[in-house]
Amino acid sequence: MKTLQIILIALTSFSGCAQTAGKMPAASNNTSTMTAADTLSYLALGDSYTIGEAVPQNQSYPYQLADALNVQSLYVQPPTIIAVSGWTTDDLISAISQSGITDKKFNFVTLLVGVNDQYQQLSQENYKIKFAQVLNTAITFADGEASRVFVLSIPDWGVTPFAAGQGSVIAPQIDQFNAINKSISKAAGVNYLDITPISRQAATDPGLIAPDGLHPSGKMYTLWVNSLEPMIADKLRK
Repeated sequence: MKTLQIILIALTSFSGCAQTAGKMPAASNNTSTMTAADTLSYLALGDSYTIGEAVPQNQSYPYQLADALNVQSLYVQPPTIIAVSGWTTDDLISAISQSGITDKKFNFVTLLVGVNDQYQQLSQENYKIKFAQVLNTAITFADGEASRVFVLSIPDWGVTPFAAGQGSVIAPQIDQFNAINKSISKAAGVNYLDITPISRQAATDPGLIAPDGLHPSGKMYTLWVNSLEPMIADKLRK
């Protein structure tokens, strides 16, 4: 971690934040390759789902994604990450402005944010405005190339033990927030991956949940990457 390109600001646990601070605790058929000299830069924006709270760093989805792309001869530098457990969309926007990399450009960007907006019962109207703002920033980081930005839907934490049986309340709210980020993403012309159905498989497969009883396990992140990697590989080869 000390030698990797990461921007992580004061990691806090997802569930710990909930208790103490009111925050929620296949390859392309194209055979073209890139040489090591053509390494790609990758920026991952988000919250605990992006840093991989409760799993080893190499099991987080950004690191698994980079490894998967490397296998496909799309050589990716260690991801630059702006994410902290418990962050709302507003928190992410604030952190980006203070990151010191606002003038930097990346070959591709992933964005997954909103679960803490839902958990803290922030308004959907605020999320609509702020998600559009952070998505525009992500596009700017991708040098204005919307096709190089990849939005992931918000997972449904209502199926986890931490939800304590409140899944029937949580699931519709997650769907409402995802309807917002999907609509904005489609209008902006970025790529959108709905991983929420995968997250709901945890209701019958405990192996998809990390030991903290809340966050995804490395196994679940692998399922995300299995869908995300071909999508990104296809865009990077064009």
